[in-house]
Amino acid sequence: MIYLQIFIEFFKTGLFAIGGGLATLPFLQNISDRFGWFTSQELIDMLAISESTPGPIGINMATYVGYKTAHFLGAIFAVIGEVTPSIIIIVLIAHYYMKFNEHPKVAAAFYGIRPAVTGLIGAAGFEVAKVSLFNISKYLHTHNILDIFQVKSLLLFAVIIFLLNKYQKHPIYFLLGAAVIGIIFKF
Repeated sequence: MIYLQIFIEFFKTGLFAIGGGLATLPFLQNISDRFGWFTSQELIDMLAISESTPGPIGINMATYVGYKTAHFLGAIFAVIGEVTPSIIIIVLIAHYYMKFNEHPKVAAAFYGIRPAVTGLIGAAGFEVAKVSLFNISKYLHTHNILDIFQVKSLLLFAVIIFLLNKYQKHPIYFLLGAAVIGIIFKF
């Protein structure tokens, strides 16, 4: 039964997460809230690992959640669930796109989808920032405004933003550097 549940949840994620792997984050957060298969912190860790390993983010994350939840078969069902909608949609689009790509309603639909995808990615970014840069639970416990900030994480974030803007290097250098800093300072 768990395999069917994993397949269905990742089928829905793959079906509605238009715009790439980062657009799956709100769906994964929903899965976490509903089923408890992983925590918000594990979601952030999954994102970090998925971003730094080869392959699509959504597939990497589906593999991780499936494996963590139901081992090898869980990973297989999660990945199949994640990719099945894309395969179906791409086959349909490939079949009909050449006939309708100039149609005003098709152009209007894509025009409407773009800001929705941007909003999904922005919401996911907000959730990642909330968990990675702030410690709201500590603040709620102590009511000290300074406890809301994870100072080391905010400083590392600011340094990486600065360096990314100043030096247009490949993101892997920044990920590796951040990993080394995390190991050295044990964030």
